[in-house]
Amino acid sequence: MKIEQIYTGCLAQVAYYIESNGEVAIIDPLREVKPYINRAKLDDAKIKYIFETHFHADFVSGHVTLSKKTNAPIVFGPNAETSFDAIIAKDGQEFKIGEITIVVLHTPGHTIESTTYLLRDKNGKDHAIFSGDTLFLGDVGRPDLAQKAGSVTVKDLAGLLYDSLRTKIMPLADDVIVYPAHGAGSACGKNLSKETVDTLGNQKKTNYALRSDMTKEEFIEEVTDGLLPPPKYFPLNVKMNKEGYEDIDVVLKRGTQELSADAFETAANETEAIILDVRHQDDFVKGHIPRSIFIGLDGSFAPWVGALIADVKQPILLVAPKGREEEAVTRLSRVGFDNTLGYLKGGFEAWKNASKEFDTITSITAEKFKDVLKDEKVLVFDVRKESEFETEKVVDANNTPLSTINNHLSEYPEDETFYLHCAGGYRSVIASSILKSRGIHNLIDIKGGFKAIKEAGISVSKYVCPSTLT
Repeated sequence: MKIEQIYTGCLAQVAYYIESNGEVAIIDPLREVKPYINRAKLDDAKIKYIFETHFHADFVSGHVTLSKKTNAPIVFGPNAETSFDAIIAKDGQEFKIGEITIVVLHTPGHTIESTTYLLRDKNGKDHAIFSGDTLFLGDVGRPDLAQKAGSVTVKDLAGLLYDSLRTKIMPLADDVIVYPAHGAGSACGKNLSKETVDTLGNQKKTNYALRSDMTKEEFIEEVTDGLLPPPKYFPLNVKMNKEGYEDIDVVLKRGTQELSADAFETAANETEAIILDVRHQDDFVKGHIPRSIFIGLDGSFAPWVGALIADVKQPILLVAPKGREEEAVTRLSRVGFDNTLGYLKGGFEAWKNASKEFDTITSITAEKFKDVLKDEKVLVFDVRKESEFETEKVVDANNTPLSTINNHLSEYPEDETFYLHCAGGYRSVIASSILKSRGIHNLIDIKGGFKAIKEAGISVSKYVCPSTLT
């Protein structure tokens, strides 16, 4: 028996490859499916089943494409309804993979159809659970992401989650291994651990949601407290996971079309596409196509695209580093953005060489900013999350979190110069690009963000431990 955990850091997402005696099960695959197919070929094995723990909201799963390419059936738990052929398994139903058995444990709560898959070894011993978003390490799945059915409320789902954990998961032996669907950084939970493998016994000791003395009322209150609004693209991803989508090969072929500078400009004008620049922020600051939006590949690319562009059907034209064009299209497709129309051949240099208009962002070092503060009082806008801002901030700074920047546009002055920063320089350039695309150009970016500001010795507020914030 082989169990391979396949972790994708940008999405904090985990897929699983399980092989026994020449048969393979894939759990929660990513959109691009070639790695799973190639892995099975390497083992001289056949993909027998594709298991989905639930309808994912934060990414588009590869289940539909993988099933078409391998003829392996897709398996969902009870209550799932799909527009494509799938096995809707019953609670307790068993599936044989070589010498091992996978048992369906219906664990509603995160969503109505949420299912945990229990793996039993060749001797029938419980070995591991693939818990999806039902149980994370250090947390549980938030109960507010499901497409609501009838009168089912968030608190109803939280109550179901409490029951699922205590009737299906906590009775299992302490040595059972927990394999979750996400790690730290996912928006599907509040406080996920950086670790992605643990024993159930250790989770019973350390995970607040598995306290043996916790009442259902206490559980519901803790699980639903402090939930931030989910990104707007989440329901659109759920819809794609339920109803199907274009084959990834079609998406890649369309998205990786080379466009000359003239053709790129024409396409931008005729299609109302967003020009998405995915280079490093330092390159974008030095020069970019006017009104283009920066979201760099070397940061939390896909989640920020989903949060800020939101509409998965939005046409996109790419400006990418040479050799990373297909990577950009692939990572966009992971969160449902399939309408990439092509990329600028030769990159930004080709645009400049064609003598076309370009823009820049004024950016200064933290040391230079320190000099500015000696001479005048200035407006500072911090685009970090509210929790980061409340922990420690530049004295008298304003907080306009990047995730909700469109709600704060009226707070930025129209004429007065202001300064913008984040934690390390990535998010502030995203924010700068959005502001400039809205006609707000009187900004100066602080390179290196809050980290550089502190290192420069600029006055900041007294540190407040995040655990003391309410």
